[in-house]
Amino acid sequence: LLAIELGANTLEIGVMVALYSALPLLLGVYSGRMSDRYGVRLPMLFGSVLLGCGLLVPYLWRHIAALYISASIIGSAFVLYNVSVQNLAGAWGLREDRARNFSTLSLGYSISSLLGPLVAGYAIEYLGHASAYLIFSISTLAPIMVISLHPRLRKFELPKSSGSGHSAFDLLRLPELRKVMIIGAMVVTGWDIYSFYLPIYAHSIELPASMIGIILGTFAVATFIVRFSLPLLTRRYNSRRVLSVSMFCGAAMFLLFPFVTNVWLLGALSFSIGLALGCGQPVTLLLAYNRSPEGRTGEATGIRFAFNHLAHSTVPIVAGALSSVFGIAPVFVIIAGVLAASGYLGSKVKSSAEPSPPPA
Repeated sequence: LLAIELGANTLEIGVMVALYSALPLLLGVYSGRMSDRYGVRLPMLFGSVLLGCGLLVPYLWRHIAALYISASIIGSAFVLYNVSVQNLAGAWGLREDRARNFSTLSLGYSISSLLGPLVAGYAIEYLGHASAYLIFSISTLAPIMVISLHPRLRKFELPKSSGSGHSAFDLLRLPELRKVMIIGAMVVTGWDIYSFYLPIYAHSIELPASMIGIILGTFAVATFIVRFSLPLLTRRYNSRRVLSVSMFCGAAMFLLFPFVTNVWLLGALSFSIGLALGCGQPVTLLLAYNRSPEGRTGEATGIRFAFNHLAHSTVPIVAGALSSVFGIAPVFVIIAGVLAASGYLGSKVKSSAEPSPPPA
């Protein structure tokens, strides 16, 4: 919105978004290696400070160039912090605590996705765009203080790798880890398609904006519910089964979308898809961590990050091209096939009691 106010055209805005999205793709593996080598505290602290500085740039310099700089800094901070915090979630506590840790982390992501736009909207409306950046910059002081002063985090150490000179491609040679990373990218694909095409489809059947908002809201509510319930589900059933069944269910719901025009049925479908995709992120985080070699969990998380951001970058373009030729309905059918494939792949992932061979 600030870019539009400053006179940026759609191409310039696209470049800004690309800068934010491309850096996690490029820096994911390096950030993971930093986390493995130096521990999680320093990358998280540096990422928080970097984020605060990146948000401060548009407040201090109200120019389009400042937004390019800010997007680059924020993208770098995002990957530094998130790769390490996901590595921390897997290593914190006992092995049986991991499902709860990743569920809690995913809930945090959901809450920030809900509150961030809400706070930004009111801040922009009442204080202006630049002041909104200042508010978010100041808010980074909270994680900086916690990371700096938390006594357990200051002494926290990750297991170290027994070898040296590893290549990231070594991790991709692990079949079980590779399967989980592919599934994770498929989950991101489903999430992006839903977020992008649900409003377009709802508009095409002449639903009012308020109803579209309610339908989207049912999806968000479902992700909260399932993430609260996930530790219980993974204890009662194994993680692979939860992931596989949820992906098959999500595929069935996407397949029904083009044939439903009733707003209440669309809300029910949206809620069901939220339950399915809401399982995807925390469970793939858990499975990927459990299948990563000791001392290289951060690097594996960084690769998974790169996979997911590659999906973020390419899926909207491919889906847009397909819908421009074939219409919206085939896109839902294609994504149903993608989720069904991820469900099948998830059913083939071995349990953690059947470890992958060590990387060559």
